[in-house]
Amino acid sequence: MLETLKINNILFLDIETVAVESSFVKLDEEFQHLWELKSRYFREKEELTIEESYNKAGIYAEFGKIVCVSVGYITSSSGEREYRTKSFYSHNEKELLEEFSELLTKHFDNFDSLLCAHNGKEFDFPYLCRRMLVNGLKIPSILNLAGKKPWEVQHLDTMQLWKFGDYKHYTSLKLLAKLFGIPSPKDDIDGSDVGRIYWEENDLERIEKYCKKDVLTIVQLLLKYKGEKLLEKNEIVDIID
Repeated sequence: MLETLKINNILFLDIETVAVESSFVKLDEEFQHLWELKSRYFREKEELTIEESYNKAGIYAEFGKIVCVSVGYITSSSGEREYRTKSFYSHNEKELLEEFSELLTKHFDNFDSLLCAHNGKEFDFPYLCRRMLVNGLKIPSILNLAGKKPWEVQHLDTMQLWKFGDYKHYTSLKLLAKLFGIPSPKDDIDGSDVGRIYWEENDLERIEKYCKKDVLTIVQLLLKYKGEKLLEKNEIVDIID
């Protein structure tokens, strides 16, 4: 499959999410009660207070929101490649999802296109769909799984590809990048810092740069899977038209 996979048909993506409120006490009373129920298992297992457990709220679409979607796409002509990248980021989740949805509908609403993310099938893709529904938006066909047969689903997942059927095996993007010798910028943040940077530092641009770098790493990883050479700096362009 990987040998015949056309890299030009793939939109690579990553999302960054945060809790919908800056702290547990800012939730209304009913949502506080619902979070107590939602977090009970891991809260008791990890011996966390309710306030401490709320640091994980951003990974749940019912209690979180998307603040950035970064995408990347490779084109090639006469043997030369060009990697284009773009981010949608905003405090207004509905606005950024509308813009991302417009990109999908305009450029990737066809049977040849694929979406690719790391752990996308369990996180990015369903999270995007859920938050689109919460914001009253129509889910683009390429994202929506409703009524589709398994072979009709246009989703790729670099973590799932690495599992080779081992459903208990989780491998981080950072580990795979190191394993395959993929150059990784030495960022001073990781995914666990995004909520703090958003709510305490109000630094969306920093989050966007981190998200965009993750997308490039996903691209490079799939190129490694396919046995192709990594992208060079001069092949990277900063926007998708």
